[in-house]
Amino acid sequence: MDNRIAENPSPTRAKWRKVAYGGMQPGFDDNHTDECFLEGMVMNANVVKRDMLKVMQDAISISQYLCIVVLVGLVWTYTLRSTLDESSLLYLDVSLLGSGFLVLLLTEEMLSLNLLLHYLLNVFFFTTGLYVLAPIYQTLTRSISSDTIWAVTVSLVILHLFLHDYSGSTVTAPGALKNPTLTSSISLNASVVASVFIASRLPSRLQVFAIMLFSLQVFLFAPLFDGCDLGFCLYTPPVTFCSPVGIIGFCDCGVSLLAYTDAGIQV
Repeated sequence: MDNRIAENPSPTRAKWRKVAYGGMQPGFDDNHTDECFLEGMVMNANVVKRDMLKVMQDAISISQYLCIVVLVGLVWTYTLRSTLDESSLLYLDVSLLGSGFLVLLLTEEMLSLNLLLHYLLNVFFFTTGLYVLAPIYQTLTRSISSDTIWAVTVSLVILHLFLHDYSGSTVTAPGALKNPTLTSSISLNASVVASVFIASRLPSRLQVFAIMLFSLQVFLFAPLFDGCDLGFCLYTPPVTFCSPVGIIGFCDCGVSLLAYTDAGIQV
């Protein structure tokens, strides 16, 4: 009898397996865990290490664009209140164009005379077409009440800020593709329509042309200037902060001085 027991030992216990589904395993409780239960657990697998300098540059870029939109709103308000006249707006437009070309000269690596002439020709066609369309913009919303225009304009500006592609204003890796998205296109169109609504409430054709030129310069070219500025200042962190903030402060002071001068206030 003892020999038979020795010849037929008891079957070995099945090894516990970590399975998500399959019911209870024979010989183990339902809440049983083995010593190797936590061996395959991975903690913080998708943690991205942030560079403090890059985070600061991205934050400055986003806040810079928000300040630019606020600046556009101030110019709209001063113009609608007749504090800024068409000559002051044209001076502001010329200053912005000159600043843009100056930044282009400082940041473009392979700038040639042909490329510069190409830019100047595009600007000429752009401003000429805008001047021709100014009378249409002036009478576009004549049959719509002003309250409706203000409400729709504020809604469009909020939509523009909400859908704007802020990734285009942040520092990206060299060679990264920047294809426009649907939301960024909607954001740009919202800003253009808001500019048209504001321009349609102005009394003169020259004012309509000046305010449209200013708005389109900011909304169309500010993201390009921002990316160009950051690309130029990628290896000079202090300039990355001082350049956009300084330009915004300069434009803000210029608008305030023009407004005070047109209102007859001595500064």
